[in-house]
Amino acid sequence: MSKIPFGPTYTEMLYPEMIPGDVRTQALKVKDANELDPLNLFNITWKDERGVVRKFVLPRELTGVRANIVVLLGKYFPSGSHKVGPAYATLIEGCVDGDILPGQHTILGPSTGNFGIGVAYICNLMGYKAVIIMPDNMSKERYDRIRKYGAELDLTPGTESDVILTLKRTYELKKNPANRTLAQFELLPNYRWHRYVTGNSAIEAVRGIGNGRIACFTSAPGSAGTLAAGDEIKKAFPEAKIVALEPYECSTLATGGRGQHRIEGIGDKMCTLIHNILTTDFVALIKDEDTVRGLKVIQDGGSALADLGVAPEQVASMHGLFGVSGICNILGAIKMADYLKLGPDDNVVTIATDGFDRYPSVMEELERRYLETGSSVLRRWAEEIFLKQDAADIYDFRDTAAKERLFLQKEKDWLPFGYSNEYLDRLRNTEFWEEEYTKIKDYDRRISELR
Repeated sequence: MSKIPFGPTYTEMLYPEMIPGDVRTQALKVKDANELDPLNLFNITWKDERGVVRKFVLPRELTGVRANIVVLLGKYFPSGSHKVGPAYATLIEGCVDGDILPGQHTILGPSTGNFGIGVAYICNLMGYKAVIIMPDNMSKERYDRIRKYGAELDLTPGTESDVILTLKRTYELKKNPANRTLAQFELLPNYRWHRYVTGNSAIEAVRGIGNGRIACFTSAPGSAGTLAAGDEIKKAFPEAKIVALEPYECSTLATGGRGQHRIEGIGDKMCTLIHNILTTDFVALIKDEDTVRGLKVIQDGGSALADLGVAPEQVASMHGLFGVSGICNILGAIKMADYLKLGPDDNVVTIATDGFDRYPSVMEELERRYLETGSSVLRRWAEEIFLKQDAADIYDFRDTAAKERLFLQKEKDWLPFGYSNEYLDRLRNTEFWEEEYTKIKDYDRRISELR
């Protein structure tokens, strides 16, 4: 194959100013005018048109902690979520490797939502047929957007907590030689994209805030791709603590728990293959109801937030920025700032994967479950959920014995899918992750040559 679909390199996604000038100019023009113009591939970046990382620093009146909570904003990516980045990276690597051929292969995207949306979107722009495999009890908005981008849905039984069933279904479908899988839970382009693009964007985001360093990074593992940003953060700031967040109701990493939960965007009941256990310092648990009620407070609790002292312009600025998993990540950041006793010069960085546009039906369901959600109720929720996060349900995974339990969990999860003990043992070594990371340079060269 002498040609691949026109798209950016890893370096151009981190530094969009390095995109050829005419391409960058045209990409910015179509961003809002035509969502399905392939030039939007060059808008896959955490940065705005000025080259500044899109972020929001939460007001201390909301967080109740002294540290700065810095939230990177995923809603401004094409398709409305940063998951479009690893979806593109996985597809473009398959293209340059000659494993995914335009016009010959159908793309499979196992997901609980945002990655599936990203796969549907990227395949639309790059001319591939896509089938998204996901649980059948996710938010209506997710299904609607996938169909909007022209992909097919293949639904498996269950909810967010049953993502393992999507993997089993994917493994059945991939037996067809015409199918190729963008397997976010196991393929390393997801790791590479987040370590390089998200990790370095996070490092840039804290410049000029507090001491300009990152004391802690929190993220709830869906595929655990976003956690890979922690590897790059630790390289820049060795003292930084990397924290995986889980639902209190399904604490698989922390305690082996297997319950159901409502935090859409987290794939659980497993330790994903691309989760670098070596750099995970803590696992913290977040109650799923807090994330849903917390989103309601941000969206509709303007007077309640004002009562807490949040400035009107900040209340307005937060509206629409976050989804359920974003609130989970924020609550985890607040919890860890309290646990680590961080001060006003310290920065905790986290991620808002998407925005509110994917959750109106979730809010409607919340309204049905509660008799009242007026201003007094939202004020109480704001205090309980944001200001009273404490250091409970935090598990220390820095010692060898704790990490060994996660390695054994990974073996239990992935040996049934054909991975060997030899390969899984390689994941125990830092050298494996560094070798995978250095492949970015070669992929950038090949993408540039072939496009």
